[in-house]
Amino acid sequence: QVQLVESGGGLVQAGGSLRLSCAASGSIYRLNEMGWYRQAPGKQRELVASTVSGGPTNYAESVKGRFTISRANAKNSVYLQMNSLKPEDTAVYYCNAQGATMAYTAFSAWGQGTQVTVSS
Repeated sequence: QVQLVESGGGLVQAGGSLRLSCAASGSIYRLNEMGWYRQAPGKQRELVASTVSGGPTNYAESVKGRFTISRANAKNSVYLQMNSLKPEDTAVYYCNAQGATMAYTAFSAWGQGTQVTVSS
């Protein structure tokens, strides 16, 4: 009922920048928390950054000062600006959105993932 489409991943050299985008569509009544997670090979999926509508943002310690999460509520979208990228940022990045559908049921949806590769 709720779909997330991500874009913006790719290959970049260390020190470079990328901007990820995620747009939510479908039976959405309200979007509460939106965030970005990542999963590197052989590792568990981890939170990168999250933002609550009208509330605080939250960042993993490893990305603080380098990554910035933002959202455009009118577009049901969330973005992740990634600067000063490091090889250890290499992972598949997933968008997550939580909220309520038009049927007033709670949902937590995931995007399909976008690969970010940082070369040294």
